[in-house]
Amino acid sequence: MWGLGVVLLVASAVGFYFMRRDRTELHAMIGAETLPVQQLEMLRSTSDELGGRGNFRKYCEVVGTAHPRPEGLLVSELSKTECVWYRYRVKRHYERVYYRDGRRRVTRGSEVVSDFSSQAGYALRDDQGMLIGVDPNGTKPDQPEQVVSRFEPAHRRGPSLFGIQLPPARGGTIGYEYEEWIIRPGHRLYILGEVHDRIGPLVIGKPQDGSPFIISTRSEQELREHRRKRHRLLSVGVAVGAPAGLIIFVLGLILG
Repeated sequence: MWGLGVVLLVASAVGFYFMRRDRTELHAMIGAETLPVQQLEMLRSTSDELGGRGNFRKYCEVVGTAHPRPEGLLVSELSKTECVWYRYRVKRHYERVYYRDGRRRVTRGSEVVSDFSSQAGYALRDDQGMLIGVDPNGTKPDQPEQVVSRFEPAHRRGPSLFGIQLPPARGGTIGYEYEEWIIRPGHRLYILGEVHDRIGPLVIGKPQDGSPFIISTRSEQELREHRRKRHRLLSVGVAVGAPAGLIIFVLGLILG
């Protein structure tokens, strides 16, 4: 019985973490201005006059469409689609056989064997047609387009679908699940982050002070609504799960 209590307490702790993160992101979105690139350039010019080049910092939101970097578009690993950003993930699905009380039992599970996100920067073109650099810095975008979702049964020599060679399949391997997400050029984006000029041109990226950094294919309004709903659900879950977990844990210890 006490094991169930531990599970509920751990789940409540995880829920509390995400609840606080949602609240922090909501407050950041509400407090940040949405600025066109031209206005950011004007603010940067003022900063240059007062403090010298390279010192400009502005936490804000920018909205526009994804645009390739000067070197050109990327090509995604699995689907070979032209894009400005991509991520792929490969999961191994397996089964384990064991015997208990003289009966054969089978459990199934999965593990990630490969997870890669492109690191190259790209740009955003705002509604006035001006560009600003985007430094994703390893941040996974919110709701990118999924272009691959495929399961392949295991083969003895190891999977090589899409040109990705994985280790030979271990015993119990059922197959491999391939997934890939991309951001195409021209896709509309909402970005909340810190605009700076450390490398010269304006770039929006992860804030140095740890403030929320969001890249999303959803609008600000859609994001806010999603965070509000999830925050409410998590609040209820934590309020119910934590006390219940504690009570069950204590009862389990008492009853042995």
